[in-house]
Amino acid sequence: MAVSPCEATTCTETVGGRAWLLLALAISGEIAGALALRFSAGFSRLAPTLFALASFAVALYLVSRVMRSLPVSIAYPIWAGGGTAGVALLGVLALGEPITGIKVLGVVLVMAGVVLVNLVSEKRSGC
Repeated sequence: MAVSPCEATTCTETVGGRAWLLLALAISGEIAGALALRFSAGFSRLAPTLFALASFAVALYLVSRVMRSLPVSIAYPIWAGGGTAGVALLGVLALGEPITGIKVLGVVLVMAGVVLVNLVSEKRSGC
């Protein structure tokens, strides 16, 4: 007999501010990890490699905690879309990467998809 994720653990997060704060921190961790990858030179530089791996580990841990309170259909798209948009924005602003109409359109479409999924998803706790 399968055990639901909510039966296997107790929900300690609320659907309120704490889950959203953890989600914002998870997005920040994903962005930090992705940017550190840029400086790791294919995992050949130790410090940026370790920073990237630690950032991704923290991001995954935090998003897993968020999913105890928010449905996966809301938490994951926001986490992935927020990370994608954040990395694209910082790539342009901080790293001087070129900005093109297609890049802007791609980020806008990702964010529009996140908004649409959020609009049609039930706003109930994951538990």
